[in-house]
Amino acid sequence: MNKATIFSPSFGDTAGSAPLIFTSSENVGVTRIVHKEDVATGQSLVVEHLFSRETFRAMVEQSSSEFMFFITQNAAVRFSDNALERMMLTAESTDAGIVYADYYESNDDTLKPHPLIEYQQGSLRDDFDFGFVLLITRAALLKALSLSGSPYLYAGLYDLRLKISEFAPVIHINEFLYSVNKSETRKSGEKVFDYVDPKNREVQIEMEDAVTEHLKRVGAYLKPDFSDVDFTSGDFPVEATVVIPVKNRVNTVVEAIQSVLQQECTFAFNLIVVDNYSTDGTTEKIRAIADERLIHVVPASKDLGIGGCWNYAVHHPSAGRFVVQLDSDDLYIDGSTLQKIVDCFHAEKCAMVIGSYQMTDFNLNPIPPGIIAHKEWTPENGRNNALRINGLGAPRAFCTENLRGINFPNVSYGEDYSVALAVSRDYRIGRIYEPVYLCRRWEGNSDAALSLEKQNQYNFYKDKIRTIEVLARLKKNRAMEHGRH
Repeated sequence: MNKATIFSPSFGDTAGSAPLIFTSSENVGVTRIVHKEDVATGQSLVVEHLFSRETFRAMVEQSSSEFMFFITQNAAVRFSDNALERMMLTAESTDAGIVYADYYESNDDTLKPHPLIEYQQGSLRDDFDFGFVLLITRAALLKALSLSGSPYLYAGLYDLRLKISEFAPVIHINEFLYSVNKSETRKSGEKVFDYVDPKNREVQIEMEDAVTEHLKRVGAYLKPDFSDVDFTSGDFPVEATVVIPVKNRVNTVVEAIQSVLQQECTFAFNLIVVDNYSTDGTTEKIRAIADERLIHVVPASKDLGIGGCWNYAVHHPSAGRFVVQLDSDDLYIDGSTLQKIVDCFHAEKCAMVIGSYQMTDFNLNPIPPGIIAHKEWTPENGRNNALRINGLGAPRAFCTENLRGINFPNVSYGEDYSVALAVSRDYRIGRIYEPVYLCRRWEGNSDAALSLEKQNQYNFYKDKIRTIEVLARLKKNRAMEHGRH
């Protein structure tokens, strides 16, 4: 009996081709996973869907190996000497259920390091990057399969790794144990919206169900019960304030400001531009705009990220009852945006409103994926599903009195996501599903093409935000349970 079996997907490969797995390890067998319509030859496992629950059930039925190595993508994988033994020994030594490792991207006879990030309690994204190789112990897989769950066609692996994380460690080895031919050529800014693609809707429904059941099992699920928001408290000079944090956006900030000043509303509003020590002429452009509704401020602190700039505006004496986001390189879609947002607050009695937006290039021409409506957010389960996804939409708007008790983290990525999770813990979030915002992607945009180092930094931070939020929700639920008894 082989101590380990490598399961390698061959979906879409030429019928009869051998799996491209290279290893010198002894007592390790290789099984090819093929689609039922492909020609299965040799040692093969024929399945309907690669990531279905049934695929993993078939794996443990076909192989009695102690360790299952699951190759997550069609790729030529070359393991380093003793790499498989290193992963198996780590699993044995730690009682891990899952082990994954860093790897090299192989391209033109060169090896480029591809480090991964640590798995933590808040690593609930269904697109968490484990690399190309997952070691799953047979014992952990059998236990996870024994737990009740839906017969997922697409979320089988996601559901099983969530379940395994509930009773066994998920270990990341910070060593480069294999190499793969690089297959992903899209920039980070193009990949980030994959999950809102309408053709992936069926997949997303399964993913939401899997994470919701996980949160119920661990005690972090929140029922659709919300605290009331009091819009009558506090004394505010205007009904709404648009906030634009800006640093060195000389080519776009004037258009952003003008899109605010052109708003047509039944209430008084103003605009606070927090100029974070621009040096490219942005400051002079702002000062040249003569409009009493425009409040141009430069914070005393020079260590502020976007979140810190937001806090400065939110606590400013000129801030209105509601504060509404606009990035310095984006625009409101027309003159009705601000009115629609404030109307939504009053209609839905919510502490936060999130809109929808149209993706465009610098010249405002629509670009894929088009309209981002985040329809995966539902009133019944949105605040639970929010722990699975990386963003909630734009523009974002807040009840100022409520926000002053929360505040933004002083960072420039994920600050809005952190606040949205905190707000949703107790309060309803209103949604506008029609586009009210133009989000421009261009060469100078801060998240159009992130380096791997930045992607890892940002993803780890968002996972940490989720970890903090999961702990907060656990505490909230324990307090409510204690109160009932």
